[in-house]
Amino acid sequence: LIGRLMFELPEEMGLIAVAVRQTQGKGRGGNVWLSPVGCALSTLHISIPLHSNLGQRIPFIQHLVSLAVVEAVRSIPGYEDIELRVKWPNDIYYSDLMKLGGVLVNSTLIETTFHILIGFGFNVNNSNPTICINDLIAKFNKEEGTELKPLSADCLIARTVTVLERLIEIFQEKGPNGVLPQYYKYWIHSGKRVRLRDEEGPLAWIVGIDDYGYLQVHQEGKGVESVHPDGNSFDMLRNLIVPK
Repeated sequence: LIGRLMFELPEEMGLIAVAVRQTQGKGRGGNVWLSPVGCALSTLHISIPLHSNLGQRIPFIQHLVSLAVVEAVRSIPGYEDIELRVKWPNDIYYSDLMKLGGVLVNSTLIETTFHILIGFGFNVNNSNPTICINDLIAKFNKEEGTELKPLSADCLIARTVTVLERLIEIFQEKGPNGVLPQYYKYWIHSGKRVRLRDEEGPLAWIVGIDDYGYLQVHQEGKGVESVHPDGNSFDMLRNLIVPK
């Protein structure tokens, strides 16, 4: 629906679809995304000029959205230490333990404008199948003796979009270096050692992400190489970067 509407509306008009529950949620690579009640689920349309900082680095959008979700929670006074983090290229995690959200971006280039559809979903108030943001808040309250209130899906969708607008503005003005320090503050990969291709493959260390949003790994004797997200998956359970 939103894919058809986005070409019918004036460019300056914002467009977002919010779902209470999805029955056909999609993930990367044809995966199915489970979307029970209690999740924040939405698809956002934005337009990005091709000849802009972000237009020349479109893969960065998924990182900006993941960061915006985390910031939506951790920028609230009192909620700064809730252990919500980002996993390259497009996941939201509890620490480095469990996934509780994801981002899927589709782009269409028409003349000199990218039309971007950003689907994002994250678990706010449902303890199944893994964990939710309000579970993390309750855990924090118990451990720290605080009385932080649970958050609502509507509130966090609104905050995510607001934060994303600000991140896009910063990126357009300053490029990747304007947002990467904040991204690295929340990502789960710093200094992690991984194997390339399989469990007997060469060792490499994660360095960061390059100017186009691709993961950089350092392999001894071979320097730093970029790994493309569409051709690789990052297996957190086995510390592998493997071809899909």
